[in-house]
Parts: sequence; C-alpha cells; structure tokens
Amino acid sequence: MDWESFAERMAQMARDLLAQTSVDATLERITESAVENVEGCDAAGILIFQGKRVETLAPTDGVVIRSDQLQEKLGEGPCFDVALRRGSDRAFRIKDFNEPQDRWPKYAREARALGLGSMMGFLLYTENENLGALNMYAWRPAVFTRASETAGWLLASHAAVAFSSARTADQLKRAVETRHIIGEAMGILMERLKISEDEAFAVMRRVSQERNIKLRDIARQICESGGLDD
Repeated sequence: MDWESFAERMAQMARDLLAQTSVDATLERITESAVENVEGCDAAGILIFQGKRVETLAPTDGVVIRSDQLQEKLGEGPCFDVALRRGSDRAFRIKDFNEPQDRWPKYAREARALGLGSMMGFLLYTENENLGALNMYAWRPAVFTRASETAGWLLASHAAVAFSSARTADQLKRAVETRHIIGEAMGILMERLKISEDEAFAVMRRVSQERNIKLRDIARQICESGGLDD
C-alpha cells in the first residue's frame, strides 16, 4: 500500500465526514469511504442496537443487511459481538469463510451461503460512548491484509468521532427546532386564549399528557392549525 497516498485520502475523508450536514449523510460517507479506501472491501455497513433489535445503517449492499439479520437471528456473529462488547475485542477479521470457525460456527456456515468470502469489523467508540460496529465484507476469501486492517482501524477512528459529533449536532438542531416550535405554539395560544406564557405552556403540557402525544407534536399541531383541535 502507498501509505503517503492513503494518508492523504484519510485526511480528505476526515474533512468530508465533518462537512456532512446530517447524521444519515455522515454514516453514508463512512461506509462509502470503507469501500473506496480499504483494500479488498466490496461492501460495508454500520450495525447498532436499538434496544434489543439490530439496526443496519448506511449499507452499501443488501448483503450487509442480510448478514446483520442473520446474526440477530442466530444470536451470534462478529459484528454482533463487537457492537455488544462481548469480550474485550474491538476488532475482528474472518480471513476465509470456507475455513471452520470455532467462535461463530453457525453464522460462518450460513454467511457462506450469502456469498461472503471474508470480513472485518471494528468497534465505533469514543472516550465516552460505544456507537456500534463498522463492518466490511469481501466476496473473495483472504483478501483483507494487515494493511487493510490498519486502514480499517484508521477509518473507524475518524468515523467514530464524526458519527458522535454529527449525532450531537443533529440532536442539538432538533432541540433548537423543538424549542422554536413550542415557543411559536405558546404565542398562538396566548393570543387566542388571552392567557399568560406560563398558562399557555401548562395548557400544552396538560393536552400532551391527556392525549399521550409528545409536547413538540402538540406544538406542531397548534402551529399548523392555529389552535388546539378538539
């Protein structure tokens, strides 16, 4: 591998990741970068857990989704274990799916039927949180080298920081938008009902609780209709 060229691509990728405008765009750029920059990688995706359910984010190929679903069904697999932090491993590599796999025998056997030859995966983590696993697949066996693994680690490190930052920024943006909508809705109620700011908020909170609807959704309804629907 031309490490100087690779370093330049990693630097450009880091800038690209931080330039994305949403969590979804950031995740898509991460998995695209895996296919573009990690030698041997034919497909990539990010596995996370939503409660006890596996979710596949930004897959570059349908096989990524099928692999994650297979691991969820079997309750075993490398991506599954890394994302759940089963054991101390933060990375793994299955060199050849045609060879017996002592650690994930059921998954390895069925993964061959998906057309997979080899795979790697890396925990996406920062100092404060674990975000999931970045997983890379190859159609042919034994194509991932030590250089591929090093490249994968570098990508995962940049990706974790970008993912965490994008998620925080996205959450902040939603919080600001929610606060704005609530404020606008309170203004509408104050004008129509001739009540104070505190009274308007109390009305919205009461309706939210009675209807079991989130406060921001009640606020959005008020802004769209000009008042509270009966």
